[in-house]
Amino acid sequence: MPPLHLLSLFVIVLTIIGVAVGRYPFLRMNRATIALVGGTGLILLGAIPLEAAYASLDMNTLVLLFGMMILNTNLRLAGFFQLVGRRVVLWAKTPRQLLALVIVASAILSAIFLNDTIVLVFTPLALEICRRLGRDPIPYLLAVATGANIGSVATITGNPQNMIIGIASGIPFPTFTGYLAPVALLGMGIIYGVLLLLYRDEFSGAYFVVVKEEIALQEIQWPLLRKGMAATGLMLLAFVLGMSVPLAALAAASLLLITRRVHPEEVFREVDWSLLVFFSGLFIVTGALETLGISQALFALAQPVASGGIAPLTAVSAVLSNLISNVPAVLLFRPFVPSLPNPEQTWLVLAMATTLAGNLTLLGSVANLIVAESARRQEVHLSFLAYLRAGVPITLLSLLVGAVWLGLVL
Repeated sequence: MPPLHLLSLFVIVLTIIGVAVGRYPFLRMNRATIALVGGTGLILLGAIPLEAAYASLDMNTLVLLFGMMILNTNLRLAGFFQLVGRRVVLWAKTPRQLLALVIVASAILSAIFLNDTIVLVFTPLALEICRRLGRDPIPYLLAVATGANIGSVATITGNPQNMIIGIASGIPFPTFTGYLAPVALLGMGIIYGVLLLLYRDEFSGAYFVVVKEEIALQEIQWPLLRKGMAATGLMLLAFVLGMSVPLAALAAASLLLITRRVHPEEVFREVDWSLLVFFSGLFIVTGALETLGISQALFALAQPVASGGIAPLTAVSAVLSNLISNVPAVLLFRPFVPSLPNPEQTWLVLAMATTLAGNLTLLGSVANLIVAESARRQEVHLSFLAYLRAGVPITLLSLLVGAVWLGLVL
């Protein structure tokens, strides 16, 4: 291998390690800057020409992400997510009911609106309710994080790796959801059962009453809320009718940007530009893998596993997701999945395994870290071990159930 290719391979490995860990020692870099610097370095080394780097950017995925961010921002500004959270806690009459409703709400909303958005809004609300009722916040925080992750497996729009898979595979939105929504439903039951067993004292309590006026709630912007819900409904209808998923999301976002009430700066300020940069950098890095011929070597290694059936592919995908993170894991598989004997099965197993694997540890997904960081700001410590105690059984059981289900239906 030529020296420049060896150096390029070193840059790729260093980038993937940095993305997996989330930072480099003594440097103020995050996953977005690591991916961007790595991709730029590969262009400078000649591992991938600039034109090929442009071509490697999956604009469908980037547009879908951007459109969903605009939609989520408008709904958040309207007060939609807090309104749903408030309804959840007002309906709950016992700790067990509160747990079940938190799991269900986190899962369903994550399936539509991206799991990171949901945990960002639900975590402070869950902490406020626990404080007012004198409850232990840890199991409810675990319910928010794991529920959001498991719920997001059900749709193409549920999480970033599903977006990549949905675009790359061309699987229609209803077909994708038809196969994976049952996995999400069964996973919700697993979360509920595991948390009940681990926190018996917390969920043996009697009835409680939540006073409506005690729950802080931002002012609801009803015109914006109605418009946001209409845009969401039209987007979902477009998904079901077979419209291009990125185009449907962009159309919904564009509809919401036609407004007299919200300043564009307020919306664009809330867009997670770092996530878009992160994806762009990773697309260039994986494009360099193809240009250097490394993807063919990876294909030779992965083909026996992928062809071996659902169980080994689930195990490898889950392990890889926890080693290098789920988005890079999916991107490594992306170039050669179409060449496999049953690509649709492989895509669906990848979506299931890489998503559910995110529940294993506190570092397994960005949603988990958002929950822990939001709790820390309110002086509630969700430790790595406390998360691991619930995350391991939830992940192993949900992966088992997911693999069995897909084995039955595919």
